[in-house]
Amino acid sequence: MRVFLMVVPLQARQRVPARERAMHYRDAEVWKRSMALAEQACRLADGLPAAERFGLRSQISRAAVSVPSNIAEGWSRESRREKAQFMAIAQGSLSELHTQLLLCERLGWLDPGALRLPYGLIDETSRMLTTLRRKMRTG
Repeated sequence: MRVFLMVVPLQARQRVPARERAMHYRDAEVWKRSMALAEQACRLADGLPAAERFGLRSQISRAAVSVPSNIAEGWSRESRREKAQFMAIAQGSLSELHTQLLLCERLGWLDPGALRLPYGLIDETSRMLTTLRRKMRTG
Protein backbone atom coordinates (compact mmCIF):
# COMPACT_ATOMS: atom_id res chain seq x y z
CA MET A 1 0.00 0.00 0.00
CA ARG A 2 1.38 3.37 -1.01
CA VAL A 3 0.63 6.52 0.88
CA PHE A 4 1.15 9.86 -0.76
CA LEU A 5 1.69 12.90 1.34
CA MET A 6 1.07 16.28 -0.15
CA VAL A 7 2.92 19.16 1.44
CA VAL A 8 1.09 22.44 1.10
CA PRO A 9 2.92 25.60 2.13
CA LEU A 10 1.39 27.41 5.09
CA GLN A 11 0.74 30.46 2.93
CA ALA A 12 -1.39 28.40 0.52
CA ARG A 13 -3.50 27.08 3.41
CA GLN A 14 -4.00 30.47 4.97
CA ARG A 15 -7.70 31.15 5.34
CA VAL A 16 -9.30 34.50 4.72
CA PRO A 17 -10.66 36.02 7.95
CA ALA A 18 -14.46 35.97 8.29
CA ARG A 19 -14.67 39.77 8.25
CA GLU A 20 -13.08 39.78 4.77
CA ARG A 21 -15.49 37.10 3.54
CA ALA A 22 -18.57 38.77 5.01
CA MET A 23 -19.20 41.07 2.07
CA HIS A 24 -20.89 39.40 -0.88
CA TYR A 25 -19.13 39.83 -4.21
CA ARG A 26 -22.15 41.73 -5.56
CA ASP A 27 -21.48 44.41 -2.93
CA ALA A 28 -17.85 44.86 -3.99
CA GLU A 29 -17.22 48.05 -5.94
CA VAL A 30 -14.70 46.28 -8.18
CA TRP A 31 -17.34 43.75 -9.24
CA LYS A 32 -19.91 46.51 -9.87
CA ARG A 33 -17.47 48.44 -12.05
CA SER A 34 -16.50 45.31 -13.96
CA MET A 35 -20.19 44.53 -14.61
CA ALA A 36 -20.73 48.05 -15.96
CA LEU A 37 -17.68 47.53 -18.18
CA ALA A 38 -18.98 44.15 -19.40
CA GLU A 39 -22.31 45.76 -20.34
CA GLN A 40 -20.57 48.55 -22.24
CA ALA A 41 -18.17 46.20 -24.02
CA CYS A 42 -20.91 43.78 -25.10
CA ARG A 43 -22.97 46.67 -26.50
CA LEU A 44 -19.94 48.00 -28.37
CA ALA A 45 -19.18 44.52 -29.71
CA ASP A 46 -22.72 44.28 -31.10
CA GLY A 47 -21.94 47.31 -33.27
CA LEU A 48 -18.92 45.72 -34.95
CA PRO A 49 -19.14 44.52 -38.57
CA ALA A 50 -21.12 41.33 -39.11
CA ALA A 51 -17.99 39.68 -40.53
CA GLU A 52 -16.48 39.97 -37.04
CA ARG A 53 -19.29 38.01 -35.39
CA PHE A 54 -17.01 35.07 -34.64
CA GLY A 55 -13.83 37.13 -34.48
CA LEU A 56 -13.34 40.24 -32.40
CA ARG A 57 -17.02 40.52 -31.45
CA SER A 58 -16.90 37.14 -29.80
CA GLN A 59 -13.50 37.74 -28.19
CA ILE A 60 -14.56 41.10 -26.76
CA SER A 61 -17.70 39.61 -25.24
CA ARG A 62 -15.81 36.67 -23.73
CA ALA A 63 -13.05 38.86 -22.27
CA ALA A 64 -15.60 41.33 -20.90
CA VAL A 65 -17.67 38.60 -19.22
CA SER A 66 -14.52 36.97 -17.83
CA VAL A 67 -13.62 39.98 -15.67
CA PRO A 68 -16.65 40.06 -13.30
CA SER A 69 -16.93 36.26 -13.48
CA ASN A 70 -13.40 35.76 -12.16
CA ILE A 71 -13.88 38.44 -9.51
CA ALA A 72 -17.03 36.64 -8.33
CA GLU A 73 -15.34 33.25 -8.32
CA GLY A 74 -12.28 34.57 -6.52
CA TRP A 75 -14.43 36.35 -3.96
CA SER A 76 -16.01 33.01 -3.08
CA ARG A 77 -12.72 31.22 -2.49
CA GLU A 78 -11.42 30.52 1.00
CA SER A 79 -7.69 31.17 0.76
CA ARG A 80 -6.01 34.45 -0.04
CA ARG A 81 -3.81 32.69 -2.55
CA GLU A 82 -6.83 31.41 -4.50
CA LYS A 83 -8.54 34.80 -4.30
CA ALA A 84 -5.41 36.54 -5.60
CA GLN A 85 -5.13 34.00 -8.43
CA PHE A 86 -8.66 34.73 -9.68
CA MET A 87 -8.10 38.48 -9.36
CA ALA A 88 -4.96 38.03 -11.50
CA ILE A 89 -7.00 36.17 -14.12
CA ALA A 90 -9.56 39.00 -14.07
CA GLN A 91 -6.69 41.48 -14.54
CA GLY A 92 -5.46 39.49 -17.53
CA SER A 93 -8.91 39.47 -19.10
CA LEU A 94 -9.11 43.21 -18.52
CA SER A 95 -5.85 43.73 -20.42
CA GLU A 96 -7.10 41.46 -23.19
CA LEU A 97 -10.33 43.47 -23.47
CA HIS A 98 -8.43 46.76 -23.51
CA THR A 99 -6.21 45.50 -26.34
CA GLN A 100 -9.21 44.34 -28.37
CA LEU A 101 -10.99 47.68 -27.97
CA LEU A 102 -7.82 49.55 -28.94
CA LEU A 103 -7.55 47.43 -32.08
CA CYS A 104 -11.18 48.15 -33.01
CA GLU A 105 -10.49 51.86 -32.54
CA ARG A 106 -7.38 51.68 -34.74
CA LEU A 107 -9.32 49.85 -37.44
CA GLY A 108 -11.96 52.57 -37.35
CA TRP A 109 -14.70 50.19 -36.23
CA LEU A 110 -15.36 52.03 -32.96
CA ASP A 111 -15.57 55.76 -32.40
CA PRO A 112 -13.01 57.07 -29.86
CA GLY A 113 -15.80 59.02 -28.12
CA ALA A 114 -17.77 55.83 -27.53
CA LEU A 115 -14.71 54.28 -25.89
CA ARG A 116 -14.16 56.98 -23.22
CA LEU A 117 -16.44 55.31 -20.67
CA PRO A 118 -15.13 51.75 -21.23
CA TYR A 119 -11.51 52.96 -21.10
CA GLY A 120 -12.26 54.79 -17.84
CA LEU A 121 -13.89 51.68 -16.37
CA ILE A 122 -10.91 49.59 -17.47
CA ASP A 123 -8.52 51.97 -15.67
CA GLU A 124 -10.63 52.07 -12.49
CA THR A 125 -11.15 48.31 -12.40
CA SER A 126 -7.46 47.68 -13.03
CA ARG A 127 -6.44 49.92 -10.13
CA MET A 128 -8.95 48.24 -7.83
CA LEU A 129 -7.77 44.76 -8.80
CA THR A 130 -4.13 45.75 -8.27
CA THR A 131 -4.95 47.08 -4.80
CA LEU A 132 -6.93 43.94 -3.93
CA ARG A 133 -4.13 41.66 -5.09
CA ARG A 134 -1.57 43.60 -3.01
CA LYS A 135 -3.75 43.33 0.09
CA MET A 136 -4.15 39.60 -0.45
CA ARG A 137 -0.40 39.10 -0.73
CA THR A 138 0.46 41.13 2.35
CA GLY A 139 -2.40 39.93 4.49
